[in-house]
Amino acid sequence: MEKHSRREDWVAILTGTFLVAQGVFFLQSASLLTGGTTGLALLASQFVSLSFGTLYFAANCPFYLLAWQRFGARFAINSAISGALVSVFADHLYLVISLDSINEVYCAVAGGLLMGLGMLILFRHKSSLGGFNVLCLFIQDKFGISVGKSQMAIDFSILVASFFFVSPQVIILSIIGAIALNLVLAMNHKPTRYSVNYG
Repeated sequence: MEKHSRREDWVAILTGTFLVAQGVFFLQSASLLTGGTTGLALLASQFVSLSFGTLYFAANCPFYLLAWQRFGARFAINSAISGALVSVFADHLYLVISLDSINEVYCAVAGGLLMGLGMLILFRHKSSLGGFNVLCLFIQDKFGISVGKSQMAIDFSILVASFFFVSPQVIILSIIGAIALNLVLAMNHKPTRYSVNYG
């Protein structure tokens, strides 16, 4: 396959991270959660004074090192930049947009779809969001299990653990969002259909 140019990769990283941040914004607006380090940061931000972006980037830092070791410097640096952009975008979207009326089901579905699309774009351009994305890409690379399937398993584990901190309604709606996110990945990032070089 023809490789993307460096400029195409950077435009894609900006686009993907912006979409992910929009998805996070929808989830935050309805006080919902999701899986992965995003879900952990959203949950923690409800109990501590630190912003989502700060918590999110801090949670991802160990995984950037894993990405460096497993997929090389370029992928790790792209992922760290992507994680930082999501953190900055998500923490400042309130300056340009606000939701006066919130439908929680819509926020769950829209948030999940936007995050899934953003992550898919990043995967196709030698990047990720760090966190469990890196682990899932490693599992796909090593065992041929699609990113969507492994990500869904991790996400559901985190959401089930969140049951002790939030209401059942929030958990159910968050699961809907996680399903939307992972369906996008499972249907569009299959190891047998797409060849992706992370180096």
